[in-house]
Amino acid sequence: MKLAILSRAPQAYSTQRLRAAALQRGHNVKVLNTLRFAIDLAGDEPDLQYRGRPLSDYDAILPRIGNSITYFGTAVVRQFEQMDVYTPNTANGITNARDKLRANQILSRHNIALPPTTFVRNRADLRQAIERVGGAPVVIKLLEGTQGIGVILAPQVKVAEAIIETLHSTKQNVLIQKFIAESRGRDIRALVVGDRVVAAMRRVASGDEFRSNVHRGGSVEPVELTPEYEQAAVRSAQIMGLKVAGVDMLEANEGPLVMEVNSSPGLQGIETATKLDVAGAIIDYIANQVAFPEIDVRQRLTVSTGYGVAELLVHGDADLVGKTLGESGLWERDITVLTLHRGTNVIPNPRKNVVLEGEDRLLCFGKLEEMRSMIPERRRRRAKVRKLPKDPLPTTPTTPTPTPTTPTPTPTE
Repeated sequence: MKLAILSRAPQAYSTQRLRAAALQRGHNVKVLNTLRFAIDLAGDEPDLQYRGRPLSDYDAILPRIGNSITYFGTAVVRQFEQMDVYTPNTANGITNARDKLRANQILSRHNIALPPTTFVRNRADLRQAIERVGGAPVVIKLLEGTQGIGVILAPQVKVAEAIIETLHSTKQNVLIQKFIAESRGRDIRALVVGDRVVAAMRRVASGDEFRSNVHRGGSVEPVELTPEYEQAAVRSAQIMGLKVAGVDMLEANEGPLVMEVNSSPGLQGIETATKLDVAGAIIDYIANQVAFPEIDVRQRLTVSTGYGVAELLVHGDADLVGKTLGESGLWERDITVLTLHRGTNVIPNPRKNVVLEGEDRLLCFGKLEEMRSMIPERRRRRAKVRKLPKDPLPTTPTTPTPTPTTPTPTPTE
């Protein structure tokens, strides 16, 4: 396999370990500076230049995109995707994970347990927002902070308001999050590769520090995850669109609460704590997947006129409830069910003998008009394109300005 590691830090521990693991397995590997690429859109096919020269062929890339170059870095990764080069972390996945608000929105949509979180911008809404997450103390987070930077614990409401107002004045957007007291100063980092957790560690903060990041002086220890924690980590990474990810979770009384999904997790802390070859597990996974490059399914499936991807909800009182997929009549209407979502469970490529239940969500590919017709509240007929009016930009008649009148003086007695 010919592998490119996209990194601006060739001497960093993680980059060196990944390179060493690839070389030990007989792969051809190079570390390429992400900022030295040029995206070439002038030719017949998508291409890339590196250091001013045409890039040679690669079987796979492993992006290590830093916060400061997210936009350009993801553009380079996206170009590799258009060239059908395999990447375990897609550009969309990296973008999803990099923005904490966007990540929380996506995870909450898929019933991943999160610390109560809110996002506001107007000063008048701050106190209500803090009350919605349970009141002070609260944790305030910058949307694009990393390594514990931009994470502040506010012990009182007035302190929280002052901090947030100050950050807003500097054009910073922040999340307001409930402080999980029982997990103070510790969390769990699970390293997900593919569909499993290959290593996990508990991070414990030093002294009075509530942030457990290793960069903040925290200590680490290996930990065996329960199935509940392992499933939360794997599902979170998959939902974000990442095959290699570090998932940070709080140990709350009610179970795991996902804090963050990191698309470029550091390896030094977790390899030191667990004594496991995490870098090797990542390289082995990529080597097994190079024949199956990630593609944008919606982009590929919507190139045919009239066809597309849509999600259909089976309402509790729908005629489909109790019928099998084979009896649903979807295939006769040129609609193929790609996955069936039932609660937190996902059934990929469901068979025709699967019985449909109320609130099932079907991810389908097929004729858009047929899928629209299955939604009763939508109009079934396609609206006709009307002729342009004779007066496309009607002029608004101007209202004459009334002439001011001089008031008649009131006679005095």
